Amino acid sequence: YDRLLRIRALRWEYGSVLPNTIQFHMSAEEVEWFHRYKKSLATYMRSVGGEDGLDLTQDIKPPKSLYIEVRCLRDYGEFEIDDGTTILLKKNSQHFLPRWKCEQLIRQGVLEHILS
Repeated sequence: YDRLLRIRALRWEYGSVLPNTIQFHMSAEEVEWFHRYKKSLATYMRSVGGEDGLDLTQDIKPPKSLYIEVRCLRDYGEFEIDDGTTILLKKNSQHFLPRWKCEQLIRQGVLEHILS
């Protein structure tokens, strides 16, 4: 039960795709449980919040500002923000982006929040 609670927390920390280093230490049953939990959570988020659903995994902590400065830790490629602007995320490039668009990439280790 403790492992399942930890696996559930991984969904909130890393998103819907777990890094291979974490999956390597999970049994087949644990991976299956993670996938079922992921689907269940996605179904619930689509059912609330109107037409587009509500992404509960965003803004786990209340933001102090809507935009943050980030540094790209590895080459990622093109990244589109809401206004249609496409940004090329290359290693060591710095950008001022909407917090909610960056939060998932920060958790995945693609971006780093630069604190002044």
